[in-house]
Amino acid sequence: MKSAQGKELLVAVSIMLATIMQVLDTTIANVALPHMQGSLSASSTQITWVLTSYIVASAIMTLPVGYLSQRFGRRKLFLVSVTGFTLSSMLCGQSSSLEQMIFWRIAQGVFGASLAPLSQATLLDTFPREKHAAAMSAWGMGIMLGPILGPTLGGLLTEYYSWRWVFYINVPIGILSLLGIYLYVPDNTRQQKRFDLRGFALLALAVGALQMLLDRGEQLHWFDSLEIQFYGIGAALALYLFAVHNLTSDQRFLSPGLLQDRNYLSGTVFIFVISIVVLATMALLPNYLQQWKGYPVATAGMVLAPRGMGTMVSMWLAGRLINHMDPRILVAIGIGLVSLSLHQMSSFTLQVSEHDIINTGILQGLGLGLLFVPVSFLAYTTLPQTLRDEGASLFSLARNLGSSVGVSLVMATLTRNMWINQQELAGRMQVSPELLATLSAGPELLGLPAAITNELARGAAEISYVNNFYLLMWISLATLPLVLLLAKPQSAAPSPPAAGNRGAAPHEEFDHARSG
Repeated sequence: MKSAQGKELLVAVSIMLATIMQVLDTTIANVALPHMQGSLSASSTQITWVLTSYIVASAIMTLPVGYLSQRFGRRKLFLVSVTGFTLSSMLCGQSSSLEQMIFWRIAQGVFGASLAPLSQATLLDTFPREKHAAAMSAWGMGIMLGPILGPTLGGLLTEYYSWRWVFYINVPIGILSLLGIYLYVPDNTRQQKRFDLRGFALLALAVGALQMLLDRGEQLHWFDSLEIQFYGIGAALALYLFAVHNLTSDQRFLSPGLLQDRNYLSGTVFIFVISIVVLATMALLPNYLQQWKGYPVATAGMVLAPRGMGTMVSMWLAGRLINHMDPRILVAIGIGLVSLSLHQMSSFTLQVSEHDIINTGILQGLGLGLLFVPVSFLAYTTLPQTLRDEGASLFSLARNLGSSVGVSLVMATLTRNMWINQQELAGRMQVSPELLATLSAGPELLGLPAAITNELARGAAEISYVNNFYLLMWISLATLPLVLLLAKPQSAAPSPPAAGNRGAAPHEEFDHARSG
């Protein structure tokens, strides 16, 4: 019994190292972009392709993970993905031109796309059903750890070493993960089925165009740009054609069972919406602290770190409470805590203390943990084991798309509101004749108008950030009705694992919960 538990732990550690490595790379490079720009002789517009190329490649290659896992085996796909991601990370760090960097970032996205969904499916198959909540708790910690630690770790590595270490840090993590997967991760049952190339091409085109729209929209003023219009039309048309194909064709890219499972579909929609709030908040706070409150990178990271601690504590707690109470209650409590924290943040001023920032961060972290674990658990409660790989891919895609939508939403509204608020404040400012006479009195006071302009910008920023926090609060509250769509899982005696493959339980293990 102890040896079985030990093997489960080694499997979890091995695959979670790979997951953390991949998720970390979505945010760790952000703070290093200015340093890369100089080394690679790139413009401010060109350097953003370092982020865009990775995000788009990762989103597209998440789609076929379910098929590849069933066709070639989950263990083999894991080993290839971790090896490719680790090597491409090292080559990113050695890049001497922008073209090389973009090429290897695309390779990173291609190989890294499968790591999060494969880790989730592997944990569900490795652990018996009564431990699924704890498994999703461990997986959730890894998924949430990346966005939280990414900017802080990236800033420290760039400041004290070099931007190249943002990528080199993946090498030792990848080697440890590779050894653990090779030694301990079991394979899954393989299935021979044809690949729906047309369905994949249409859905990949839709996802890729949508990601490009979200990533480049702010730089190109959204639909004022012909390029963004092209992405929007392409995404809508490809999605429509995919829907028609998937409904009418005998060979379907997405299994009908995924869309017919109420819990899975509701959980996927829920994780999409809540991901908008998670990464959008993390996109706002570092800039708020560094640009407008003047915090150094290291200080901003220390102030934001308690948010991650709160998330990990509540995920650990949720993994143990799920088996003793209705998981939907935990989700509702989590929504309440996240909404309350955003309500408190909507009263921030530029004089807000570190104490208040830390408190709201801990509160929000506690809420996110109570949300993420029960939703991940409920989404797979009624899903047959044969659909787990495919379901985990779509679940990860929804999480990533929600994150992209959230960042694009807050950045667009922040830029627009700052411009509007600055014009409004300037229009209401009254300058007395005495001040006008003082401003024109001599060259020694020429800095005074710049100081006034700076103060107007600070006031406009303060209002804009508050409005964004308020918007995110309402988005968080809007997820409450989705809790009613989640069915409560019925208790069942744990089933013994199948020989050689612990997760290969038959469909009947899950059928009892469908009636819920």
